[in-house]
Amino acid sequence: MNITVTHKLAKRLIEAEGEALSGQQLADEFGISRTAVWKHIKELEEMGYTIHSVKKKGYSLSGSPDSLQPAAVQALLKTRSLGREIEYVPTCASTQIIAHQLAQEGKPAGTVVLAEEQTAGRGRLARKWDSAAGKGIWMSVILRPAVVPQKAPQFTLVAAVAVVRAIEEVTGLKPEIKWPNDILIAGRKCTGILTELQSDADGIQALIIGIGLNANQDAADFPAELAGIATSLKMESGSGVSRQELVRAILYHLEVYTDLYISQGFGLLKTIWEGYSSTIGNQVRARMAKETLTGIAESITEDGVLQLRTPDGKLHSIYSADIEMAN
Repeated sequence: MNITVTHKLAKRLIEAEGEALSGQQLADEFGISRTAVWKHIKELEEMGYTIHSVKKKGYSLSGSPDSLQPAAVQALLKTRSLGREIEYVPTCASTQIIAHQLAQEGKPAGTVVLAEEQTAGRGRLARKWDSAAGKGIWMSVILRPAVVPQKAPQFTLVAAVAVVRAIEEVTGLKPEIKWPNDILIAGRKCTGILTELQSDADGIQALIIGIGLNANQDAADFPAELAGIATSLKMESGSGVSRQELVRAILYHLEVYTDLYISQGFGLLKTIWEGYSSTIGNQVRARMAKETLTGIAESITEDGVLQLRTPDGKLHSIYSADIEMAN
């Protein structure tokens, strides 16, 4: 069975949004026989798709598995380039590792790596990221922006805005951004963002943006040490969410805000970012490698650097730190 045709057929049925498509029409579109169409339909049913055969009308889709397979994600995708090429793996050590390799091999900007499970997911400072099978979005996006390497860190902030907008759009929840790379709901972490750079003397060759999003976990899915710290969209909304819809929304907003940043700079995005921030305006503790500072987080700069004012009135520029609320 040609799995590529099977996936294209799935994409076509999803895009029809419940409308029946005749077997002959599908046979003509894909250049195969009606018997072959029927065999591919059976293959999709075995994969978890619910397909109805309506006499004299054809096939209609009424349900699909919550899979991150390319056909399911790319159907109804609204982007120009992001996600138009997807590398899908059921399980891997880390989507970041695969994305780095693909970027070095010359894969185009917009290529996305999606996994159902990561066995060695990681966040900032090489910290472990729990990546349960089929529960979350474990994704890396390859970008090739024409900007100087010094502008790379801001893409973490750009991605954060894209993720919170996508979560709002799909679930109605009200996420917040904790500088520099965490997305919180009700004070608990649901998403981490990791931006890594491939560059040489000529500048940026590729940016790899990793996004780990807890979508459909229950409290029991998290290890004991994360109790009260981690959460998922399902736990906060009370119902499961479509991972496919979330990926499509994240990619759409990431493309929009990346274009905005490249064409107009960080000014407007800075205002949007600060509007979602759980950090700005609050007293926080910034733990750095050599010192810990406590003060009011006043703003971020055009370069995404946190501005922290300590009780002595001095304004400190924080480039990298663990941030926690200081009451």
